[in-house]
Amino acid sequence: MRGVFRRTLFPLFLILSCPPTAMLMWYTLDRLDGSISALATLFSTRGVTGVFQDVWGPVLFGSGTAWAIIGIFAAFELVLVRVLPGREHHGPVTQSGHVPVYRANGPLSFAITLALFVGLSDLGLGLFRASIIYRHFGEILGALNLSSLGFCLLLYLKGRFAPSTADSGTSGNPVFDYYWGTELFPRVLGWDVKRFTNCRFAMMGWPLIVISFAAAQNELHGLHPGMAVAVALQLVYVAKFFWWETGYLGSLDIMHDRAGFYIVWGVLVWLPSVYTSHTLYLVDHPSNLGVFGAVVVFTLGTLAIFANYFADAQRQRVRETDGDTKVWGRKPVIVVGHYTTSNGEARENLLLASGFWGIARHFHYVPEILGAVFWTLPVAFTANPVLLPWFYVVFLTVLLTHRALRDDERCRVKYGKDWDAYCKLVPYRILPGVF
Repeated sequence: MRGVFRRTLFPLFLILSCPPTAMLMWYTLDRLDGSISALATLFSTRGVTGVFQDVWGPVLFGSGTAWAIIGIFAAFELVLVRVLPGREHHGPVTQSGHVPVYRANGPLSFAITLALFVGLSDLGLGLFRASIIYRHFGEILGALNLSSLGFCLLLYLKGRFAPSTADSGTSGNPVFDYYWGTELFPRVLGWDVKRFTNCRFAMMGWPLIVISFAAAQNELHGLHPGMAVAVALQLVYVAKFFWWETGYLGSLDIMHDRAGFYIVWGVLVWLPSVYTSHTLYLVDHPSNLGVFGAVVVFTLGTLAIFANYFADAQRQRVRETDGDTKVWGRKPVIVVGHYTTSNGEARENLLLASGFWGIARHFHYVPEILGAVFWTLPVAFTANPVLLPWFYVVFLTVLLTHRALRDDERCRVKYGKDWDAYCKLVPYRILPGVF
């Protein structure tokens, strides 16, 4: 029964519940002042069918403007991936022995994308209003929901009948295979699907969305310090992400999670809906956080974001130098993790047990969560603070905790006794003395 739940019932529940939840998140924050009780009242008076008609009906198929925004943005980012210069980067070898190859041009793509959006909008040349994403956000989410569900189906079929690498296959359960995916590294016309959806569409779209939200508040109420600091911290975080993009290409998302509903729909719909929800609420609910408070929040949030970056960079530097470096001024403590690929080839990785990685095995998740807390904090200073904009922080905490557990389980299987030796050196998963 447990296997049926994990392989069928739970994936089916997420496939059916997450799309309407994403739309309800937008509608409640944008139309109901973020009030969960107002949403409950709507359900009690209109019923499930009525709520579907009110919330999703008008935006189910998007709009001409929404499809144009999505299409132009996606095409532009696809071109940038292909044409911008960048060094060749090799991702970690997979269990089948495949080594993914990327062009490392993330920072340049990020700079060009933001410069063009700001420069061509009414913040610059005036070709369109910077608030255009905010004003069509429901339609954009509707179009993304519809297209992403279909895209996941195409990826499921591609993995079954035309996989790009040997890191593919099915479980025999169509529900689970649609949810989890059938390919680890699908490519279409030479473009890496996961890198594009995760990095160049979702993460590149995030800053444009929050800039548009800030432009909308400026039009409606004037730009307040709370909105400015929330957006500024998210821009710092996303800039950090693209500076470290090659490191992300060696993370659990890329190395282990297949291209299915879980990750592809998640980044294409859940990310823009949930990860920006706090900033959406601020548009019509200006924060009373003053300039001094905003400076304090920005300083603390930036420190948290860079602590997360330095932790990731620390491990990456140790592996790139084969341990011939220093961590916090000392020779790093390392455990060599041996493993065997699916084709029988013996390989090894360096497991860092000092610096940030000596505090806990996933301590870098702590400053990542704190960064989200700081850019959500202006919500607490609004005239009518509500709980819903904090959902992202709660979700991120659950997500990263679950990811730490998954990563530990995967590493224990992969490295065996070497992982046990590593865990003796670093006994805690996230918080030393706690977890």
